[in-house]
Amino acid sequence: MPTTNAVPADFLRTWPVWLVSALTGLAAAAVTELYGLAARALGVPMAAGNIGAGAAQPITVGMFAMGTIICTFWGTVLAVLLARYATRPARAYVQVAVALTAVSLVAPLGAGDTVTSTKVLLALAHLLAATIVIPTVARRLSHAPGRNGRRAGT
Repeated sequence: MPTTNAVPADFLRTWPVWLVSALTGLAAAAVTELYGLAARALGVPMAAGNIGAGAAQPITVGMFAMGTIICTFWGTVLAVLLARYATRPARAYVQVAVALTAVSLVAPLGAGDTVTSTKVLLALAHLLAATIVIPTVARRLSHAPGRNGRRAGT
């Protein structure tokens, strides 16, 4: 009886970069939304203000998912451009995505009129989404030929 050594993540080699990024973003949106719902159920205050704001606005159901999808959209644009034009697209993607994730933490940590538990909750949501999206998209990009036509490590 023949056996196959099919790798479960073979789709990372064959599916388009935009599709892998979009599907990973949807998964991250679902996870972050569930995370937000769990925090809400545990009594974490769901109100935050903009940086320097004097009054917090409610964080409604769906906002975790919406924020994740918006950021993933722009991350997908970045990934597609890097796959097409970068010499080492996976490396470039990780560097830019990690830097943008770090910058994204400024908003929740600097939120005005927001309790510390909510600030931490929001910052962790950013990190949660990033830990789902960045490695998966980077792995897909490691199979992209890049600008010089060669795959990373060849």
